[in-house]
Amino acid sequence: MENYLDAFKNAFNGTLDWTWKSIIFDVPYYTNYFWGLIIISLIVWGLEIAFPWRKNQAIFRKDFWLDAFYMFFNFFIFSIVISGVYKVLGLFFGEFNITSKSLAIINISEWRPWLQLLVFFIILDFVQWFTHVLLHNYPLLWRFHKVHHSVKEMGFAAHLRYHWMENILYKPLKTFGVMLIGGFEPEQAFIVHFITIVIGHFNHANIKITYGVFKYILNNPVMHLYHHAYVLPKGKNGMNYGISLSIWDYIFKTNYIPEDSGTIELGFEGDEEFPKDFIHQNLYGFKKDNK
Repeated sequence: MENYLDAFKNAFNGTLDWTWKSIIFDVPYYTNYFWGLIIISLIVWGLEIAFPWRKNQAIFRKDFWLDAFYMFFNFFIFSIVISGVYKVLGLFFGEFNITSKSLAIINISEWRPWLQLLVFFIILDFVQWFTHVLLHNYPLLWRFHKVHHSVKEMGFAAHLRYHWMENILYKPLKTFGVMLIGGFEPEQAFIVHFITIVIGHFNHANIKITYGVFKYILNNPVMHLYHHAYVLPKGKNGMNYGISLSIWDYIFKTNYIPEDSGTIELGFEGDEEFPKDFIHQNLYGFKKDNK
């Protein structure tokens, strides 16, 4: 038990220390997630302001500051709090000789670095796409995912408005996906990390672009806006589940872009009763009477 407690404290303090060092520029610039998030956010927000799709939408749209808080909470505060738990779980599974190589079905250690990253990105994105489908189709998971779909005006910061319980679900599944790859160096993952932030911010931005690679391969703001549509095709719990890649939706026939005016209502049935503040939004999913 003492080993677990020490592991928890060390991981917690290590993550807290790393976050602080990121804030004061005491880490390599290419791994500085804190300022990286801020720079990416400012760039995409600037594109929203310069080239708005919905021209009547305010620069500081509805819930702008709430979403900004979610960004930093989910990426940093929650990561600090939960880091010790993940470390303890790692030690627990290690006692059963379950390692990162236990489930490897391919070994890519000899592949070119760019190809390793591409395979890592594709596998990780598919796992997230599949997880996203689960969030929409199982009532227990949907209760937590409602936080993300409570957005009523879309903008870049809505990307990271989600319930922290989604991290609890996503993290193990993403880890499982990575375990299928033998020989991949986790240190390279920061590249994919920044790429996915850029694409995710872009998908939620008030910008219109949907052609070429931004239609059939990469997710785009038009496609993702209709993922958030209040009215969905009859009998469907969701469409356009893509995170970074749209290709999965075209492969599995979950693509949906009925028109491209961008003026549709966002949300879900009954969202007028959904909490408006951070605390109550994050308590909502734990109440059994919520569906």
